[in-house]
Order: sequence, then C-alpha cells, then structure tokens
Amino acid sequence: MSETSAVVIGASGGIGAALVKALETAGGHAVVHALSRSGTGLDLEDEASIAAAAQGVADGPPPALVLVATGVLHGDHAPERTYRALSAEHLLRDYRLNAVGPALVAKHFLPLMPRTGRTVFGALSARVGSIGDNRLGGWHAYRASKAALNMLIRNLAIEHARTHREGIVVGLHPGTVATDLSAPFQAGVAPDKLFTPARAAAQLLTVTAGLSPADTGKVFAWDGQPVIP
Repeated sequence: MSETSAVVIGASGGIGAALVKALETAGGHAVVHALSRSGTGLDLEDEASIAAAAQGVADGPPPALVLVATGVLHGDHAPERTYRALSAEHLLRDYRLNAVGPALVAKHFLPLMPRTGRTVFGALSARVGSIGDNRLGGWHAYRASKAALNMLIRNLAIEHARTHREGIVVGLHPGTVATDLSAPFQAGVAPDKLFTPARAAAQLLTVTAGLSPADTGKVFAWDGQPVIP
C-alpha cells in the first residue's frame, strides 16, 4: 500500500460515493478521504471550509490523487434551450459550483501533493463544455461554466508542472451516469451509454491510472479519449 492518500470531493453524490468505494476496495492508498458538504462540511461556495478540509488532509499522508466529483446541471432552473431563458442568477450559480469551486479546491489541495512521483488532480468536466465540439447550442450556463473549468484546468496544469514535474491535472468527462443530475435527460440515452455510478467510477479510475505527465492540462472522456478543446 502506498504511503499516500486519495481525496474525493463530492463523496455524497452518486459518482463520488462510487469513487470512494472503488478506491477503498482497491487499497492502493493508506487513507481515502471522503469529503462533502453533507458529510464533512466542505462547501464549494465557502472557501474557508475548503481550506479547513485541506488542513485536515495535510495532517496525514500526502494526497497523490484528488478527484473533484461535483457539479450542477439543473435545479430550480432547467438548462436553457434558448438565450431568451438566460438569467444572471442561473449563470452565476453554475459558474460558482462548476468552475469557481473546483478552482478553489485546486488552490488549497494542489500544494499538498508530493513534489516527486506521479500524482493526479482530476475534476469532473463534460463534453458539452467543448467549444470546438458544440454544434447544437443551448444549455448556456452549464456549457459555459464547464468551458471555464476546462480553461482553469489548463492554467492550473501549467503552473503545477513548474513545481511538480510528474503532476497531472485533468478534466474528466464521465459520460451520462444514472444519478440525480442526469435524471431528467436519461430517456434519450442508449442503454449501453447510460452508466451506473459504479461503472462510471471504474472507468474514470482506469483513465486516471493510464495518464502520464504529457496528458496534463487536457480533458479526457470515460473511454480515455481526449475531448476537443
């Protein structure tokens, strides 16, 4: 067993809980930290809570794997199918949770990662955050916030590599997973492309295990293929 820890942020969600279970079963880390708002008080909209969680992790084995398994797609507002449905409140909510929150996690957790040896920081992104792959439009807040996350990932990767030569910072597209987040949109998904949380977690961990420092700053889908920027 490695004398490192793994950290899953968003551990109370479908994918996050499955990632925690898979990592604990694999036994590759001395500690698996399962962090969430409901479980440990880590709130992506409260930087002080993120800093406190990072301090707790810093008291133990250094994290070689940090996975941010959070995100918001719908809630009080359905994804906008037209610009006529845009609202500042909805746009800002998606930016806070899908881009700002993961960036603040990186701010406090990247410095904890070992400077020698291979490490991975991954945040759940989405293929719809790709600018080059966008041919349908719509879903403005979600698309734009994930595109912002992808740019932040690229920026973080460049800076992190200056001090962590084997450090990898990536976005991860899990595909469509049978969770509350995707529930209203599952009807049109082919059965073989609608993943259980356990399968999604296994696929994402397979992807992260196969990454090299040359992959840092990119976004990868559940099948290991890079997502068009």
